[in-house]
Amino acid sequence: MKRKTEEVEMVVDLDTDEMKIDTGDNVLDHMLKTMFFYMEKDVYIEAEWDLRHHLWEDMGITIGKAMKESIDGKNISRFGNSIMPMDDALVLVSVDISRIYLSLNLDYTYDEEGFEVSLVKELLNGIVRNLSATIHVKKLDGEDKHHIIEAAFKGLGVSLKSALSVSERIESTKGSI
Repeated sequence: MKRKTEEVEMVVDLDTDEMKIDTGDNVLDHMLKTMFFYMEKDVYIEAEWDLRHHLWEDMGITIGKAMKESIDGKNISRFGNSIMPMDDALVLVSVDISRIYLSLNLDYTYDEEGFEVSLVKELLNGIVRNLSATIHVKKLDGEDKHHIIEAAFKGLGVSLKSALSVSERIESTKGSI
């Protein structure tokens, strides 16, 4: 999946056998490596960008589209949930691949440079809108911003792995997702 605008140029390949993520933003690289590691998915991602906001927003759009394309025509498990600890942090993540909605609650006490919840929100909004997913991310405990956000990405990886896995049936009482 490629995306090129006046603000960004990026490639996201979910069908590779080697993990390579180089967006030029160390925090985003770290979070994406964490998410895809816990999805047990090797990916190839490269990006050029003007502003971090545009990078995170467009990366969410591109990842969401790539995930949507990867499940096209398949029955999927649809739901995935996790409660992820990381040191002081404890974060709940729940995913439903069906409708578009994001609920994000990641408040923190200790600040750390580069870890902005607003950027996490932009990335997740892009994934939610383009994958057609509902994602809830709730901090249950914790004070350290880095730990809270990283626990969220670990939980997101575990939850997406489950939700995107192949199912033998259509996971809806309506007969269609």
